[in-house]
Amino acid sequence: MHLVYPAVLAALLFCTGLYGVLARRNAILVLMSVELMLNAVNLNLVAFDVWLSRTAQDKLHSGQALTLFTIAIAAAEIGIGLAIVLAVYRARGTSDIDKLRDSAEGHEPDGPDGPDGPDSPGSDPAGGDRTEPPAAEKAEATA
Repeated sequence: MHLVYPAVLAALLFCTGLYGVLARRNAILVLMSVELMLNAVNLNLVAFDVWLSRTAQDKLHSGQALTLFTIAIAAAEIGIGLAIVLAVYRARGTSDIDKLRDSAEGHEPDGPDGPDGPDSPGSDPAGGDRTEPPAAEKAEATA
């Protein structure tokens, strides 16, 4: 078998993963695309290891050993990445990368009356800052 076939397949897998990283908005799909790119690299490592072992009569198989390390690191990366995505989803309610980026930079859309809207307890329609007295003071004033 020629070296061209797995190299072209790996290039197609890597390009598909790169498109997924650049075009997707969901964090889980971005992680899946990164895994696809890592698998393309693994395919190249194994293909070149087989090709070099045939030409040099070497039995070391260092490409395959490096592929096993890459798979282990990818498994750890996906576990930590999914834990982070789940924590962010629980905290913010979305896994959309664009919305997370906007909220991290402080560009959340505010209404015309501030972040809480016109019915917030601290906002006064006349423009002043109105504060409510504590409940104990209300009870003393009415008694």
